[in-house]
Amino acid sequence: MTLNPPTAQQRPYSYERHGYAIDDPYHWLRDPGYPTVEDEEVLGYLKAENAYFEAMMAPHQPLVEELFAEMKGRMKEDDRSVPVRDGDWVYWWAFEAGAQYRRWFRRLAAGGEDMLIFSEPAEAEGKQYFRLGAIATSPDGRYAATMVDDDGSERFKLRIRDLTSGEDIETVTEVGIGSPVWTADSRGIVFTEVNEHWRSYRARLHWLGHDAGEAVTLYEETEDKGFSVGIGKSQDRSLILVGTGDNSSSEVRFVTAHDPGAEPTLVAARQPNRIYSVDAAHGKLWILANDEHINFRIAQADPATPGEWNTLIGGSDEVYLRGVAAFRDHLVIEERLNGLDQIRLRSYSGEERRIRFPEASYTASLGSNPEFAPAAYRLSYSSMVTPGTVYDYHTPDDRLEVLKVQEIPSGYDASQYETERLMLPTRDGKRVPVSVVYKKGFKKDGTGKLYLYAYGAYGYAIPPSFSTARLSLLDRGFACAIAHIRGGDDLGYGWFLDGKLEKRTNTFNDFVDAAKGMISEGFAAPGRIAIQGGSAGGELMGAVANSDPELWGAVVADVPFVDVLSTMLDDTLPLTPGEWPEWGNPITDKSAFELIRSYSPYDNVKAQAYPPMLITGGLNDPRVTYWEPAKWAAKLRATKTDKNLLLLKINMGAGHGGKSGRWDSLREVAEAYAFIIVNIPEAA
Repeated sequence: MTLNPPTAQQRPYSYERHGYAIDDPYHWLRDPGYPTVEDEEVLGYLKAENAYFEAMMAPHQPLVEELFAEMKGRMKEDDRSVPVRDGDWVYWWAFEAGAQYRRWFRRLAAGGEDMLIFSEPAEAEGKQYFRLGAIATSPDGRYAATMVDDDGSERFKLRIRDLTSGEDIETVTEVGIGSPVWTADSRGIVFTEVNEHWRSYRARLHWLGHDAGEAVTLYEETEDKGFSVGIGKSQDRSLILVGTGDNSSSEVRFVTAHDPGAEPTLVAARQPNRIYSVDAAHGKLWILANDEHINFRIAQADPATPGEWNTLIGGSDEVYLRGVAAFRDHLVIEERLNGLDQIRLRSYSGEERRIRFPEASYTASLGSNPEFAPAAYRLSYSSMVTPGTVYDYHTPDDRLEVLKVQEIPSGYDASQYETERLMLPTRDGKRVPVSVVYKKGFKKDGTGKLYLYAYGAYGYAIPPSFSTARLSLLDRGFACAIAHIRGGDDLGYGWFLDGKLEKRTNTFNDFVDAAKGMISEGFAAPGRIAIQGGSAGGELMGAVANSDPELWGAVVADVPFVDVLSTMLDDTLPLTPGEWPEWGNPITDKSAFELIRSYSPYDNVKAQAYPPMLITGGLNDPRVTYWEPAKWAAKLRATKTDKNLLLLKINMGAGHGGKSGRWDSLREVAEAYAFIIVNIPEAA
């Protein structure tokens, strides 16, 4: 018996902007009570889609289980992190065998018994969703501040736990976001909150023992509703930093950690298209800013005159400065050279060195380094063929000490795989880096299968890192590639700028051209490429499915941002005002309206054949609201001319990241990979 897919009703709805009439017959799928979703017709349609997903995937459930078993077998069930010292204590997390969630521990650095300070399994018991967003211990070691989201809405409950008794003694807020910061005397906590539109709009100071309603507002963003407020602490722990900004400009204030209730000091007022960040050490501010060069500079300033910046390291066309942390002995600078991660140490007397890594292509970054004067610098490292590695870098003898290599219990032989970094041409003369890995023996004769992933937005680079799940595709004959397209900052900040606003379509063109380049290189033929992307990467999936459907054998779009025009026209939605610097403001700018309308995936669905598609969403997702994938799937069903499988899965108790437990999350990966494998079989 053939099961018919659900059909969403089309109901008249239209609006006019800039002289254009826009019809949106699936607008009704947005529950007017959101973020509460109670409309029975909406819920009925989503449940019908989920039932159809389950029914159509049922014949492939043995493959899903096979993939899940493989993926689970590559993960160490009783895994644990490398302990990190912070003052008198060392901290780490650990999984028990079979557990979905971590437990958090500490012990005295001088020696002593292990102490359990937070059990995620215990806190998650009975909950459909659980996420520990942050855990921060007080300087005196007595308290822990925890941030917990138990429905996927990313509104976190901030609680204070007395580590002596193990009991939670206060709930500070139920709409927190980010990571809280302790005052120097351990008597107060600084935190940020979201408003009814899920915008991080203010930073507050709460004194332990006081009523939560008495928290003092250190800063509230009232000037620009697109700005989000965040907090942090300088590496030397002298300053609490309060930042506000969007995707293109920022400003920072600070208070001392010893007197957090004082009037915050503004470092430099916001300016259009200027991004800067601040750290502190040795009585100076250390500032990373893009005001004089597109790839940033590093400057120093006196806290008494924080707006007077003196350049320490100037901007460079070759070196992209990405971050600076001010430790006691060095400025540790994270940068990128020719698209490759670098870590540079600069002493305060001006001596410099770069840490050398063993492979030609990799990703490397600073790990957890809470102390101002660590005995060694903790680093994280991996490549497409090298499992995640934790190093301590010892500066006296320029030595990397391996502390942990990601263990793969079922076995892994790196010598059986090869990786390449290709530079593939685009239609406008640029060359896009593509990182690719495949099993030895893969034939580049056009008969192979290719999995291609990308993101391409907000300046987020997708690193060429290791994935245990990916091995299930590699061992089934796929080459797996990451396209480092414009919109990310892989090749510098300009690479990001060339994929946003009026240049947004470069992102889509880069991805298509990278795929065509992979075809020319013999990795696959048209129709034998599986593609996947999530969120803004899901927008990419929708755009290229519309423009070049014949190239793809399967499309997986996770929590896809596909109703771009409607969302950017609605400034009541959580993220819209803060997104205008990325996409443009179609409310006030007709040219932005016309450009977004020209590529918005939902608005450009057409009567043509589409490849098999798997679309996912989350009912409680505050980033990409559930109705975006739902409307898109409904319109595709009603418009496309093929009979290829189209599936929509909405997580009814989760948000942007899908299910929260490590095994539940892994099963969703197995489902996506099974969908890909089934739809791109071996060549005849």
